[in-house]
Amino acid sequence: MRRLIVAITGATGALYAVRLLEKLRALDGIETHLVVSSAGWLSIQHELSLDRPAIEALADVVHNVRDVGANIASGSFATEGMIVAPCSMKTLASIAHGLSDNLIARAADVVLKERRRLVLMVRETPLNLAHLRNMTAVTEMGGVIFPPLPAFYEKPQSIDDIVDHTSSRVLDLFALGPALTKGWPGLRNAGD
Repeated sequence: MRRLIVAITGATGALYAVRLLEKLRALDGIETHLVVSSAGWLSIQHELSLDRPAIEALADVVHNVRDVGANIASGSFATEGMIVAPCSMKTLASIAHGLSDNLIARAADVVLKERRRLVLMVRETPLNLAHLRNMTAVTEMGGVIFPPLPAFYEKPQSIDDIVDHTSSRVLDLFALGPALTKGWPGLRNAGD
């Protein structure tokens, strides 16, 4: 059984985590571990028409954000890595500075120290210098900064199309199975 941690923080975009969990549920042999911050639950309540039991039902295992003794807080608990979707600037700062002040930051710290894949779907604009420096710090530690920006070349017709494509691209970073997104075919110049 391969394991993947999904965390939801208080930034806007909880729908990305929901879609990631739905896609992961459809893959064979993947056990999902969910952690949601207090502010994450507030964002879910505000943005989605899903209650807490519905969100928790999308994951195989649900952890309390205050439980820093959970199995995902240890490097001996093997995982493929972790996705923070969305990732608030507060969580980014906690991870960048190794604070481990809750289970999300601690699990991310473990993922980084074990050289596993950490993907942060950061959500904030405009960015200030502290945000940029924290993103640089996480990148230097081996994390992947993945702002959920739409790919307009896919010609999305709805928000669902944008969320589907972005969440598929994130999951493709973990190589959990066949690619979920098709490769870029390239463009030809009109003069060729």
